[in-house]
Amino acid sequence: MRPLTELINNQDPGWPLVQDWIAAAENDVRLLPKTAARAESALLAAQVTTRSPMGAVVYETGGILVDNGWLRILGSGSPGLNRDLMGWNKDKQAGLLLIADDALGGFFALNGGAFGQESLGEIFYLAPDNLEWEPLDIGYSDFLVFCFSGDLEKFYDGMRWKGWQAEVAQLSGDQGINCVPFLFTEEGQDLNKVSRKAVPIAELWGLHNDFREQLGIH
Repeated sequence: MRPLTELINNQDPGWPLVQDWIAAAENDVRLLPKTAARAESALLAAQVTTRSPMGAVVYETGGILVDNGWLRILGSGSPGLNRDLMGWNKDKQAGLLLIADDALGGFFALNGGAFGQESLGEIFYLAPDNLEWEPLDIGYSDFLVFCFSGDLEKFYDGMRWKGWQAEVAQLSGDQGINCVPFLFTEEGQDLNKVSRKAVPIAELWGLHNDFREQLGIH
């Protein structure tokens, strides 16, 4: 375990770069406040330096909410997103690192070997409408830029409903929306017609993985 003195990089920190991306953001971005104790604990657990954008996000933020809270990027934890990066990944799937999720229980993960060696360090998305891990062909830095300035309407085409902004605004960062019929079924394709209910995001992670196993999706 490297100590904090080795992880905190004051000579070439990554945070100013992330701040530049946020300043240029085309989407709504909200930084959640950090507390020093949680930030230090989260950085120690992650064992990444603050020279990297990931280390900077973990150490400098309690998390980041994008697009009215639709997207949640994990940092060191905050009342509005009460999960830190490594704490959330405890007892989760080996070979990947969950870095963000969305209001529908779509999960973004950095490949640590679960998706093969050729795409190490790249981001994959577990899509709630097909339960497949889809490659995004980008790394963590480009993922942040995509969240801040990418075309989220296009990315989530067909996965939003009329009035979603108000509904998502009522969620905490630890909740997601469970849809019945499920989005991966033919009956669940129209989100304006499904029944929607706020549930813990951990419940959606478990539910989606249980269905992946039952349906033989690998």
